[in-house]
Amino acid sequence: MRFGAAISDAEGLRLTSKEKNLFRQMNPFGFILFARNIDTADQVRALCDDFREAVGRNCPITIDQEGGRVQRLRAPLAREWMPPLDHAKQAGDAAERAMYLRYRLIANELFELGIDSNCAPMVDLARDETHPFLKNRCYGADPKAVSKIGRAVAKGHLDGGVLPVVKHMPGHGLATLDSHHDLPHVDLTQDELKSADFAPFRALNDLPMGMTAHLVYDRIDPQPATISPKMIDLIRDKIGFDGLIMTDDISMKALSGAPEEIAGQALNAGCDVVLHCNGSFEARATVLDAAGEMSEQAQKRAEKALAMRQKPVELDIQAAEAELSALMGGQVYER
Repeated sequence: MRFGAAISDAEGLRLTSKEKNLFRQMNPFGFILFARNIDTADQVRALCDDFREAVGRNCPITIDQEGGRVQRLRAPLAREWMPPLDHAKQAGDAAERAMYLRYRLIANELFELGIDSNCAPMVDLARDETHPFLKNRCYGADPKAVSKIGRAVAKGHLDGGVLPVVKHMPGHGLATLDSHHDLPHVDLTQDELKSADFAPFRALNDLPMGMTAHLVYDRIDPQPATISPKMIDLIRDKIGFDGLIMTDDISMKALSGAPEEIAGQALNAGCDVVLHCNGSFEARATVLDAAGEMSEQAQKRAEKALAMRQKPVELDIQAAEAELSALMGGQVYER
C-alpha cells in the first residue's frame, strides 16, 4: 500500500476515536508534534504509539526541536538550549563539533520518546536584514561554514536514530517578512543565489528529507517556491536534492487559498508530501483526501528516506555534556 502524501497532526495529548479512524483510512506518510501534544514522557510515547497503531506501521513522527526559541519539548522533558546562532558563535572554531554534540543530545531526547525525525538542520544564511523570526535560528552567514555545521547537525541526528529534515529549500535567509503571516520576496538572480543561499543545500543534497520555503524568488518565478514547478525543478536539478521533499506548513499565511487547494498545487509542482498543521478535524480530513496517495516516485523516495533510520550509536551522555560544556566555555543552555 502506498503512503498518503501528507503529514498530519493531532488535536491533543492522545488520538480521539475519530482521529484514529481518519488516519487508519487515509494512511498519512507521517505525523508532527506540537506543544499541545506534549505533557509527560509516558504520554508522548503513548501518543506516538497511537499514531503508529492507526496506520499499522512504523511511520515517521517529526517535530520542530531546533533548540532555543523553536523547541516543542521543554524542561523537564528536554534541555533548554540557547538559540542556534548564539551557540555557533559561542563555540567559535569548535562550532562543528559543538553543534554535533548539541543535536546528538537532542536526538537522544527525541528517540527516547518515540520521535524519529526532526525539522533540522536549518541552513538558511543569516544576514543583517533577515527577519527576526528566522535569524537567531540560523547557524551563520558564510555558506561554507553553514554547510559544515549543517552536516554536523545532520550526523548528530542520524547517529541518534533520528531522520533530519534540511530546511528551508532553496534558502530562506533573504526573507525580510515572516512567512507565517506574509509572503516574502527575494530579488536576486539565480547566479547570485547559487554561490550563497543555494550552496548549503547543494552541500547537503544527500540528506533523506528536505522542507520547502514559502517565498518568491522574483527573478526566477513569480510563484512561491512551495507551489512552483520551476523552483522544485531547480531544487532537484541545480541543487541536486533527490530526497523526499516536504512542504513547510501549508496553513501558513504566506500561501493563499484553501489548504486542500494548496496541497494539490504543491504536489503538482513536484513536492512529494504536504505538511498540514493546526487545522480542525474537518480541515485535516479534507487535506488528507485532497493529497491522496504518494506518486510512485515519491513512494520510492519515502522508502529510501525511512531506510536511513538506524539504531542509535551508543552515547555516553555525561561525557557528551562535559565535552560540549568545555567547548562552550561552560555556557551551553538558555539562562
